[in-house]
Amino acid sequence: MYQENNFPDFNSLFNRRPQARAQINGSILYPEIQGDAWFYQTSSGVLVVADIEGLPNPTGNCQSPIFAMHIHEGGSCSGNSADPFANAGMHYNPNNCRHPYHAGDLPPLFSVNGDAFLAVLTDRFTLNEIIGKTIIIHSSPDDFATQPSGNSGSKIACGEIRLYT
Repeated sequence: MYQENNFPDFNSLFNRRPQARAQINGSILYPEIQGDAWFYQTSSGVLVVADIEGLPNPTGNCQSPIFAMHIHEGGSCSGNSADPFANAGMHYNPNNCRHPYHAGDLPPLFSVNGDAFLAVLTDRFTLNEIIGKTIIIHSSPDDFATQPSGNSGSKIACGEIRLYT
């Protein structure tokens, strides 16, 4: 039924290997963060699936365990003492759009006891466009308004997007 509308058949999609993967690791301040993001090219766009654990748990009532996640333009999860992932660069934004319309803007991660799972289909980029880029988890939720990056806080985890062989 979904194929009639050019929508991917997710059952068959999950039975094949992803074409790309990013192994995500936390910064020196967040060494417990680890996980994977997998990327599947479909006829409708790229399916991004992320499975993350070790996210910080906020304390107190009404605290938000929500974390921004974006594709960044740089190809390395290296950096310096002020920004351990400085070489990840800015959000991937090949069309020079205002935030939150960057190609690399993704929905947030909602953490449950430090674990988060996300699956999203996007047509903002192709798989070939993001190979060699990075995926970043930020310390705060994206407000989807503030320029240029949604007031999403510091970079707390990073993964380099590579072909999955």
